[in-house]
Amino acid sequence: MKLNKTLLITSLILMGAFSRLLPHPPNFTAIASIGLFAGALMGGRYLKFIIPFLALFISDLAINNTIYASYYDGFVLWRPGFLWVYAPMLIMAGFAPMLIKKLNVKSVLGGSIAASLVFFVVSNFGVWLTDAMYPISISGLIGCYAAALPFLLNTLMGSVFFSAVFFGGFVLVKKYTPLLVKA
Repeated sequence: MKLNKTLLITSLILMGAFSRLLPHPPNFTAIASIGLFAGALMGGRYLKFIIPFLALFISDLAINNTIYASYYDGFVLWRPGFLWVYAPMLIMAGFAPMLIKKLNVKSVLGGSIAASLVFFVVSNFGVWLTDAMYPISISGLIGCYAAALPFLLNTLMGSVFFSAVFFGGFVLVKKYTPLLVKA
């Protein structure tokens, strides 16, 4: 039996995206890792962006219209501020080939830390820019980042954990499935 590489990567990404539906500590998610993983291993020029985007979008549809449905009036296609969550994941998909030139523990760990920091900086910049709670000033930006610091550790731990699951799972399947084919 041949196993398609793109199908394996897509399956792992979908599992990561839908892990957000399970109970978890705040910010302990696979979002940053999904971009890193897709960018490092997904073939094709655009698939490394399309697959993670669609996986996150589909999981957001499920989350917004079930778990958070009481916060909205009717069906929710896009949650306000969604771009500030999607952007860091897509940024990582673009930069992953430069971060993970060789698939090893050191590069995956470094990449997952970088992914966490990109997610932290971009998503909280979006909160500052769009949330009336913070004034649009340097002090408001600093206050926003300071308020987000308690969530950074969970973001880092989630990114490292899910990167280990994704990259480790891929390596294990590749090792024990000699018929893994490129696609």
